[in-house]
Amino acid sequence: MAEAEVLPTKKQCVGVDCLDEAGSLQCPTCLKIGKESSFCSQDCFKRSWPEHKAIHKSTSTALYNPFPTFPFTGPLRPIYPLSPRRPVPESIPHPNYAKDGDPKYRFIGRNTISILDKKQIEGMRKVCRLSREVLDIAAREVKPGVTTDHIDEVVHNACIERNAYPSPLNYSNFPKSVCTSINEVICHGIPDKRILLDGDIVNLDVSLFHEGFHGDLNETYYVGTKASADRDSVRVVETARECLNEAIKIVKPGMAFKDPGTVIEKHAKSRGCSVIKTYCGHGVNSLFHCAPNVPHYAKNKAIGIAKPGMTFTIEPMISLGTYKDKTWPDDWTSVTQDGTRTAQFEHTLLVTEDGVEVLTARTADSPGGPVEMPPEVKADGEAAGRIADGK
Repeated sequence: MAEAEVLPTKKQCVGVDCLDEAGSLQCPTCLKIGKESSFCSQDCFKRSWPEHKAIHKSTSTALYNPFPTFPFTGPLRPIYPLSPRRPVPESIPHPNYAKDGDPKYRFIGRNTISILDKKQIEGMRKVCRLSREVLDIAAREVKPGVTTDHIDEVVHNACIERNAYPSPLNYSNFPKSVCTSINEVICHGIPDKRILLDGDIVNLDVSLFHEGFHGDLNETYYVGTKASADRDSVRVVETARECLNEAIKIVKPGMAFKDPGTVIEKHAKSRGCSVIKTYCGHGVNSLFHCAPNVPHYAKNKAIGIAKPGMTFTIEPMISLGTYKDKTWPDDWTSVTQDGTRTAQFEHTLLVTEDGVEVLTARTADSPGGPVEMPPEVKADGEAAGRIADGK
């Protein structure tokens, strides 16, 4: 598929009785159902519409679970078919994996931590600012009835508008432009046809590649009023948010990269939550993922010390139940083994001479934000009632 996009062949217009070469105009309905249909012009499309629309009825658009025999750990199910891969104009600089899906990290020293100069730091500041803009645009779309595929489309278009490549797209063959992780999904959820329900929580993980640098951040959002009134959902989401904030407080020159994990696990346990151990924070700059590794659990063996000019993420994944994970057959979607809910927050950080700069910081009008932690009471109904009453 990637090669066909790089070296396109000439296509004939599918308009009725039209012999002209097709342009870039495609039928929006055909795109949604994964069918190829290109027209030479808007006039030809309109003229052919009465006959062309008949193929939409003849094409099956049935939604389905692609892994019907898989032992899912929780109630969430993938809903296919996936929409076609969204194109990125060749005029926008692509990362090295965009065509073949291979980030080629095996050719790079895995333990070398880059220290950026002033020009590179400004490049990181810019891409991280753009990444925040795109995440906030996507977050405003989070509401009951919206599909995660729609959110992917919004993210993709917002990246293109900023002359940026959506970093997840074709990274190790990931098929979409954003990760959307719902309820028991820890990370790397693939946007599909499933609609968001009142009561869900969803993590949006946005990354942009712009002018040679990657920005990376994510937040977990409440879907509808039921989610923000659910005691356990609020507990896991706000614990994850607090874990990230507590970890950022210790970032400064001389901090060992093993130290954030101690802070994160201590705080998570104080809230009755566990820390996912499989995934960690990472270096990010001209490479999407690089040294250092920043684990989120205590007694880890991460190597390295923070120095001014280093950029990396901290992105704790916090679970209501087990820290153990399981991956769906799509080779990406990671879920908790016991099906309990999980939440995550992430920032890209710059180590300064005397502390840390949060490059992906929220703005005054960023959607989402903290919800009051539920009171420690025995009855869930009573807790939900107090939250709703603002007590």
